Amino acid sequence: MSNRKAFTLLEVLISIALMGIVIVALFSSVDMMQNSNQQLAQYLEKSKKITKAMKVLYLDILASDGNITIQKDEFSRVCMEETQNSLYALPAAKVCWIVLKKDNTLARIEGNNYKLPVGSEERVEVDSIMNNIEVFDVYHEKDKVLVLLQQQGKEPVSFMLQGITKTVPKKKTTKKTPAGTTPAPTT
Repeated sequence: MSNRKAFTLLEVLISIALMGIVIVALFSSVDMMQNSNQQLAQYLEKSKKITKAMKVLYLDILASDGNITIQKDEFSRVCMEETQNSLYALPAAKVCWIVLKKDNTLARIEGNNYKLPVGSEERVEVDSIMNNIEVFDVYHEKDKVLVLLQQQGKEPVSFMLQGITKTVPKKKTTKKTPAGTTPAPTT
């Protein structure tokens, strides 16, 4: 046999064809990975929105004065008459969470001393939180609040808070004093 110092034309063509097959497979796997990453990023973004919404609702209830009203009529709603959790720098805000009829949208309404339905003269901030809400239920019994939320086609989310009670205003009392003197008020 002679010493070979070069490849034949056939060997070069076969190696180019094999490299073409490998490159096509690599590009298709990279493309699949990019699509997977995009879907994961979208899922994480939606998950962050749900987590943020639940955190805001949780803080609204936790920072409330315990005066929570729940109504389930043409649309479900829960209102905290006074909460310290304001997204708009109000010292004490009334916050209502409502499921609107349009697209079953969960909305958060924040303002001071407004009544539902909100009129055009009332100054409130309305934030659209989520669409396609199937379940939005809030239960309040004694000092416990249970929240259930589910979007269409998604897993339900729930949480419970304990120790949520209405604040009792302090009564002013007067001390008994001997006849002929005026009582001094105490708190």
